[in-house]
Amino acid sequence: MSTDSLCRPSDIVSPSIVVESELTDFDADQRLLAMRGVSLVIFTSVGCASCRYAREVLPELPLMIDQLCWIDAGDNGGLVERYQVFHLPALFVVRDGEFFGAVHSRLTVAELNQAVAQALGRIAEELP
Repeated sequence: MSTDSLCRPSDIVSPSIVVESELTDFDADQRLLAMRGVSLVIFTSVGCASCRYAREVLPELPLMIDQLCWIDAGDNGGLVERYQVFHLPALFVVRDGEFFGAVHSRLTVAELNQAVAQALGRIAEELP
C-alpha cells in the first residue's frame, strides 16, 4: 500500500456510490448538456470547512442522483457569476441538460433527497 503526503492510503479506490466530475468555466456547459440523468452541481472552495465536509460526505450518501459535479468557486469566476453563487457550498440540480435551480438543504440524505425531488418538480430552464 502506498500513501500520499498526508499519509492517507492512495491506492484504495474511493467507495463513492455516484460518478463524480470536476467542471470548469471552459467545459461545464458542454459537459452538463451531454450528461444524462440527475446531476447535483456543487460549488466549493478549498478554504471553506463546510465545502470540505460536503466533498467528504456527499459521495458516500445514497442520494437520488446520477452524478456529482464539483466546481471550484475560486478558480471558476464565470460560473460563479452566472449561477449567482453567494454562499458555499452552493448546490444546483441539472437533469438531462436542463436546469432545475438551487437546492437549499442540510447535507443529510433525507433532506437532500427531498430538496432534489422538489427541485425536479419545478419547470426546467436553460443552463445559466
